[in-house]
Amino acid sequence: MNVLILGAGLMQKPAILSAKELGYKVNVIDADKNAVSIPYAHYFRQIDLKDKEKILEFARELQSDGGLKAVFTAGTDFSSSVSYVCEKLGLKAHSYQASINASVKTQMRECFKKEKVPSPAFVKVTPSDVNENLLPKVLEQMSFPLVVKPVDNMGARGCRMVREKKEFLKAVKTAIECSRSASAIVEEYMEGPEYSIDALVYNNTFTVTGFALRHIKYPPYFIETGHTMPAVLDKKTHDELISVFALGAKALGLTAGAAKADIKYTKNGPMIGEIAGRLSGGYMSGWTYPYSSDLNLTKQGLLIACGEEPEELISRRNKVDYQPGPLCQKAEKPYELFEVPSKRTSAERAWLSIPGTVEYVENINEYTDKAVFDVLPRATVSLGCKVDFPRNNVEKCGNIISVSNSEKIAVSSAQDAVSNVFITLKANNPATDDFLNRKTLEDEEAFPPDAYGTLSSEDFSKIQGQIAENQKVSDCIPSVILENEKLNKVDWNYNTISDTARKFDILRPHHKCLDANKFWRAVLRGGIQAAVYINDSTEVLCDKK
Repeated sequence: MNVLILGAGLMQKPAILSAKELGYKVNVIDADKNAVSIPYAHYFRQIDLKDKEKILEFARELQSDGGLKAVFTAGTDFSSSVSYVCEKLGLKAHSYQASINASVKTQMRECFKKEKVPSPAFVKVTPSDVNENLLPKVLEQMSFPLVVKPVDNMGARGCRMVREKKEFLKAVKTAIECSRSASAIVEEYMEGPEYSIDALVYNNTFTVTGFALRHIKYPPYFIETGHTMPAVLDKKTHDELISVFALGAKALGLTAGAAKADIKYTKNGPMIGEIAGRLSGGYMSGWTYPYSSDLNLTKQGLLIACGEEPEELISRRNKVDYQPGPLCQKAEKPYELFEVPSKRTSAERAWLSIPGTVEYVENINEYTDKAVFDVLPRATVSLGCKVDFPRNNVEKCGNIISVSNSEKIAVSSAQDAVSNVFITLKANNPATDDFLNRKTLEDEEAFPPDAYGTLSSEDFSKIQGQIAENQKVSDCIPSVILENEKLNKVDWNYNTISDTARKFDILRPHHKCLDANKFWRAVLRGGIQAAVYINDSTEVLCDKK
């Protein structure tokens, strides 16, 4: 009996392995004939996941050749392709209409509005709307800051905060360019902590299978630097968030399969950012939740898709009280609410790079921490590849996942591992030089951010002279840097100034004489990468002379 998995990337690997564990012949499709998880499947066919008719044709072929038990995806934008095929073939899934409601953000917002589910005010924008009159129309309904995003994309591609007029039209045009349907959505910004929650909907039950706190940084973009599973919060807040998520899923019409919410807890209570009709990506459904709960969530979702009982899910779930919160006008409970809670903490953290071209990647200090379960570099971070400070969640350089019975140990282990991953950048590169010289786009004046902040001209003038050849820079950190309270923090990869100096000494124990002012300016701007880059660029220039 066949199972068809849409997507053969890393995020689909748990689905492929789970389907094999259940004893099915696993068929995968992807537009990329080199997708990393193809070797784990029994059979691969190159089909674009947007091409519903070709997928249906292949599914019918499988149905006539041994039978087709389920069509499934996780961590992709294409749950609507799954539902389209399943509806045509009579297989278990959310309805096609429900999957469209959960894929197209404007339709999603209309469903929430109709059913009075708390979510932000919004305006749909098409190319014909993009003119000088658009912003005044938007500001009649909401005020700055705004959020602009494509109506039908994931990974925060084309998504950003708009804080003032000069940022608006360019943001809208970018969002439209990133949209498959050439449409954008402008929303009011929701202030508050953000959570990512997975659930399985089955026989009018709604079972939460993963509840994580998302760590979002670096405005005007929304870069998830990691998540911590489970989120630690009081029962009332916890139950309100689940209740509003369930109301949103019901409003979209989700009845048989997975649901994934990004939801904030604002000063007025829970408000839904988005709900997708699939399991989450971002290493949550396939990694951090199974690690923290001992439940193979993907396998349980596949069982539902196959029309089978998810017995382990049913046996382990606990009831959740229905508390829709102050913003919600719905008294009626949408489903029976349950949760399979986590037993321990799993922390995922990303590592980031300043702009440049990759020379090589290494670990500064080898770590032996048994809490570190996975080190997951992105395939694009290899020799000769260009890297940049991320403007979306696809441009991060890699991820670390740790697990522990102690939340503190899980978090510190992940962050420590990230801090020791180092990407050497090629010397004398215009992109890196522009970053260090703070040459930014007109609407990105504070982006990318400084690693440690900056000093006043007066303080910088106190940093004079040379760092002697082969001198340990950890022994000569200027006092004006150590004393500056603004610099008492870590950079985006969890290194302090002292860590950066010490790690430079490990990476470049033998170095040329360095201009102290230039070196420390680079450190404050770009951390350990910038320190090594300045040194390597100096060496290249010296060698040429």
